[in-house]
Amino acid sequence: MKVSLTQKKSLYQLALGIENPPSVSSLSAATLLSLLKSQIDFLIEQEIRATLWVKLPPGKLWFSQVQRYHSWSGGSQVVCYLNADKNTCLEPANSNNLSNTTDINISLDRFNSLSNSPQYSGNFDRFNFQYQQVRKLKREYFVAILSPQWCSLILAYRPFQKKKPQTSKTIKVKKIPKLIGITTFESRVIQPILEAIEQFTIESDIPPKKIEDDLPVTPDPILIDKLFAKQLQQQNKINLQKAKKRALKVQQHAQKLDNDLQLKDEYLSNVCQELSTPLTHMKTALSLLNSPSLKNPQRQRYLEMLSNQCDRQNSVISGVLELVQIERNIEETPLEAVKLADIVPGVVSTYQPIAQEKGIMLAYTVPMELPAVWCVSSGLKQIVIHLLSNSINFTPKGGQVWVRGRLHGGFIQLEFRDTGIGIADHEIPKIFERFYRVRPSTTEDPGGAGLGLTIVQKLLQRSGGSISVKSKLSEGSTFTISLPIASE
Repeated sequence: MKVSLTQKKSLYQLALGIENPPSVSSLSAATLLSLLKSQIDFLIEQEIRATLWVKLPPGKLWFSQVQRYHSWSGGSQVVCYLNADKNTCLEPANSNNLSNTTDINISLDRFNSLSNSPQYSGNFDRFNFQYQQVRKLKREYFVAILSPQWCSLILAYRPFQKKKPQTSKTIKVKKIPKLIGITTFESRVIQPILEAIEQFTIESDIPPKKIEDDLPVTPDPILIDKLFAKQLQQQNKINLQKAKKRALKVQQHAQKLDNDLQLKDEYLSNVCQELSTPLTHMKTALSLLNSPSLKNPQRQRYLEMLSNQCDRQNSVISGVLELVQIERNIEETPLEAVKLADIVPGVVSTYQPIAQEKGIMLAYTVPMELPAVWCVSSGLKQIVIHLLSNSINFTPKGGQVWVRGRLHGGFIQLEFRDTGIGIADHEIPKIFERFYRVRPSTTEDPGGAGLGLTIVQKLLQRSGGSISVKSKLSEGSTFTISLPIASE
């Protein structure tokens, strides 16, 4: 029965047009691979030497199944496919009007590199598709097996999916489209499909031969039962692997929840401890203030202690609220283009009176011509405030603090350098942890919640920036942040 294809029919459409067409089912790429593996295992176990006509998705995983059977059969005729990507147009190699010569050469080179590689050695027969028929087979894959005692066909079709218009609220989720599959052992269905494939191809290396010669009228029911058993075994194996993966994911998710709970407990414990410490000092100062024998200098000292501890507690509460707000909204917070010259001078002028009161020289250099940087909305000001405050707090009287902006590659760097107490080498990795504070040994505790550097780091990470630290005890520290230039 010779089939004449219309210009618009694909193999899948042809199969559906046959009288009493085979049933259609939905399957994934993994299921298609499982069916292919089962068929190859079946042929090898039953020692069936057959001709294979295949067109499958590109990749070594698919190619290796065909190679496995070819190696076992010692060179039984295997008609291989060209690896056709969705953007590749396969044209005949000897065409005089090639509009996509590069694409076909790439496909042939990829096929040859696979078939000639040491891992997949073996010379396969191959065929090219006629240019005008390429689009019909572009979304189709097939595995046809022919021998005097066995025939089968797996035909898979990937339906065309219309792209939904993108909206501002559309969440892009990459979905792998399902395939529509047909599996049959009936020669009345397989024969016209193979004849159609012959019409689709040119320059086949296969010697002319009637397809009917290789098709049994009815495959042996016992062999079909054995194939079904093999497919069931393969499917059970896949289901077991999926179950293990799901169990592993559940275990990992449970572990993550447990870790999150532990971190939250630790965080709450730190917050409570940071809040209770100043309360203890305030309670002690209040009890001493009630002493009838208290002299004025002592009273003044205890009142200063109360004021300092109130400031410290307020700092902890403000820092915790700021950090919680950042962590909750950081991923949704938009980036904005901002210039250092619009932010740094204002913050420096705010801290200038504090620096003068401590006897610290505070200066900055930020060229007006520096390009804008990308940063979390309002985040640059927070970063400058925290880093400048740290530099002043940890610099003793008579010290110096410099702020300098400069261009460095594709980034803008902002450097905070001081002549303060410095940081020990073993403490530098810890300073970005929540509530960690450098404890000065010779100067007064500058206070603070120990959250500033944590906040700075999170804002920089969201902005695509980074921070580095250089420090030496008793000589000072240099904090350098890098932010990407805001290109149009």
